[in-house]
Amino acid sequence: MNKNYHFYAIITIIFWAMAFVFTRLALQYFDVYTLSFLRYLSASLTLLVIICFMKINKPKKEDFITYLLSGCIGFFIYVILFTKGTGMVTSATGSIVIAMVPVFTAFLASFFYKEKLKTYQWFAIGIEFIGILVLTLMNGTFSINEGVLWLLVAALCLATYNLLQRKLTKKYSAIEASTYSIFIGTLFLCIFLPSAIEPTIHAPIEHIIYVLILGIFSSALAYIAWAKAISMAEKTTYVSNYMFVTPFLTTILGFVMMGEIPDKATILGGTIILIGLFIFNKESFLEPFRNKKLSSVECVSCTDDNFTE
Repeated sequence: MNKNYHFYAIITIIFWAMAFVFTRLALQYFDVYTLSFLRYLSASLTLLVIICFMKINKPKKEDFITYLLSGCIGFFIYVILFTKGTGMVTSATGSIVIAMVPVFTAFLASFFYKEKLKTYQWFAIGIEFIGILVLTLMNGTFSINEGVLWLLVAALCLATYNLLQRKLTKKYSAIEASTYSIFIGTLFLCIFLPSAIEPTIHAPIEHIIYVLILGIFSSALAYIAWAKAISMAEKTTYVSNYMFVTPFLTTILGFVMMGEIPDKATILGGTIILIGLFIFNKESFLEPFRNKKLSSVECVSCTDDNFTE
């Protein structure tokens, strides 16, 4: 933990791992569109309470389009695709597919921010897609294929959101960049308000709790922490790398809370994807150990110099 962004990234990943499990639990009562709206309505209300106790700056006119895209892609489109896809696959499978976000983020960053990919990273991307093919084709069930497809597009949306947040956090604080984006996304989701009223009124209390957990922790607090991590890191991909942990945490939560036992396709495909993720991000994974070794060498050199004197 040699940089502060690690802490915020880990907090986000924990909250996002919870999202896969609680989304599946909430979908036992709510439909995709009602749940999407209620999740970010509760997130927006949470952020309203937070900003009442702190001063934040208003967005500038020249950044309106960026905020509009960030809210629409990162919350309106993403949450519908995420919720729809999560309802069709197990929590473990869903988290593995969304773990493709670091690769998508790096690919987009190389195009828009001119961050070049190395040969072994392109090789890793090929391994990733082999893992996706195993996930989608091994069982031969169309429902899983369709769910994985929705989640792949959701992962692409989240990768795009990462780049937009990178741009916004250069001018705004983490809470400003994430709050205004969530507000805009919630405004788009208001088209589902009329159909959400009746099921919300008659919803069992446990499902209301699931929605609040998704809105407060997996949305409001998670995206603030994520934006903070992105703003502090040297590159966007350094933060998105942490998403490789999500499948492991989600699998544990899915087994404990829902009794979901990963099938062979999930285990094999997930293992292939995680191998690809490790190869793609091997330099950033090994960087802390290299820094530690370098610091040890410098320390020994410093001690030798002092002894000589």
